[in-house]
Amino acid sequence: MCQRLLTFLDDWILEPLLTLRRLAHIIILFTPVIATTPIIFLGAKANGTEERSGTLWWYDFLAKQMERAGPTFIKLAQWIASRTDLFPLSLCYRLSKLHSHVDPHSFKYTQKVIEEAFGRQLDQVFLKLEPKPLGVGAIAQVYKATLRSNILPDYESREVAIKVLHPKARHIVQRDLTIMEYGAKLITLIPTMQWLSLPDEVRVFGEMMMEQLDLRGEAHNLCRFNDYFQNDRNVKVPKPYRQFSTRDMLIEEYERSIPLDLFLKQASYARQHELEPVFAKKLADIGLNAFLHMLIFFNFVHADLHPGNIMVEFYKPSVYHPLRSSWSKWMGHELKDEGETAVNRILRVQHDPVAIQQELEQLEQEGYAPRLVFIDTGLVNELNEVNRRNFLDLFQAIAHFDGYRAGELMVERCRSPEVVIQPDVFALRMQNLILGLKQSTFHLGTVKIGNLLHETMNMVRSHHVKMEGDFINVVVSIMLLEGIGRQLNPDLDLLKNALPVLRDYSLKEGRKVAMEDPKAPWLKVWIFLELRAYLGRNSRDEEWLKLW
Repeated sequence: MCQRLLTFLDDWILEPLLTLRRLAHIIILFTPVIATTPIIFLGAKANGTEERSGTLWWYDFLAKQMERAGPTFIKLAQWIASRTDLFPLSLCYRLSKLHSHVDPHSFKYTQKVIEEAFGRQLDQVFLKLEPKPLGVGAIAQVYKATLRSNILPDYESREVAIKVLHPKARHIVQRDLTIMEYGAKLITLIPTMQWLSLPDEVRVFGEMMMEQLDLRGEAHNLCRFNDYFQNDRNVKVPKPYRQFSTRDMLIEEYERSIPLDLFLKQASYARQHELEPVFAKKLADIGLNAFLHMLIFFNFVHADLHPGNIMVEFYKPSVYHPLRSSWSKWMGHELKDEGETAVNRILRVQHDPVAIQQELEQLEQEGYAPRLVFIDTGLVNELNEVNRRNFLDLFQAIAHFDGYRAGELMVERCRSPEVVIQPDVFALRMQNLILGLKQSTFHLGTVKIGNLLHETMNMVRSHHVKMEGDFINVVVSIMLLEGIGRQLNPDLDLLKNALPVLRDYSLKEGRKVAMEDPKAPWLKVWIFLELRAYLGRNSRDEEWLKLW
């Protein structure tokens, strides 16, 4: 009886009061944002954008207040940044830069979570556990530790990363979602805002947040990525220890690696000093190849591939060569992959670009090769059958340079076709965009696919063509990855990188697809790219084709 009374008081008295207190805090933060809204109509248009200087100032102010509002609003800002079909690109760019500045929770809480999960004292689980977190995120923080050998009998003691959810994270997020839900309903009462269907978007965002609040989901995603890339030496994903993972704790392999940001800065430094960036082109190719495999082969895409979630390791391909490895064993000196030593060499000089350049050149001469490590897999995109079919149909229309049909498909299969503004004009604008692409068919390396998609998103937003969220996330991932890739390799050709992936897909599954579906979209795209690659090698054929 007493427990029921406490539950009633908690659910119907305490929690509503805490939600109201949270609402008051949010009102204090965002009232100045609402009050300064008229400034968006002031100022001259900034260089390179269609936005006024007052608008850009207001976007910066909004981003700052969302950062101050805490973890849920930071995640909301990052989600808004991914919806370039709904919100202006300048706003999305600013919100994508937000990072959480959450104070770390106490080590005592971490100790409690770990001991409850293992059912034993901390020193019986770990040989070593560093109390200072490696990193603190919006909803969790990460530690480095070394497991005892008796915890994993089949392994020696090994280093692990431990991710622990912040205390009361679920309560705080739930209060924020309740406030957002009511706020979205109020905004929908404004006639011009109905096409956004904000209550549905809040529901989708809420589901995304709740998924991230159960770390067992991230462990499951890590397992799937490991299965997909198990035979790929160029890509690595940490392995989780699912038997020890709970809603509040995730344990995975600790990866001693280098942030991709270091290579982006080093590539820029090398070009400024007329040097050749080492490993830059290779890293760009590996990243795009991995993403295309996620999209085309696996239909399981890492949805948060910004530079902070991509790391770099090194390995020696010669160590894994079957003949060389067998010969070394027979001669009595087994080859060792000293990739961690190579990583340490770079990290020791990470603040000295001259020394980094010298070390990278030396590693290349010693036969090392880079590999990418993808971390933080809490968010993934997996297109359902309908959206995957829509994606393939749209890809096919673009591959045939049928821009009008591509526009029609986007209108027909969007979430609210009835609210689209001037669908025929939208289709004509898509046709004009694709015709511009067709004129550059054999110089697509000069076409920035990211810019093309940006232009498409501008059109989508102005005509109220509301696409499915997971579909847009794939588009945003392509734009983001191409941007990263071009920082490493300015001559990056996304469609050229797609050719070997499509070739493999067509050889493995294309025959089956072609028999079942005469349209066979991926097969046609592959044939088109093969033709482009062949004719691109022959300037005379290209001249005749363009003349024709």
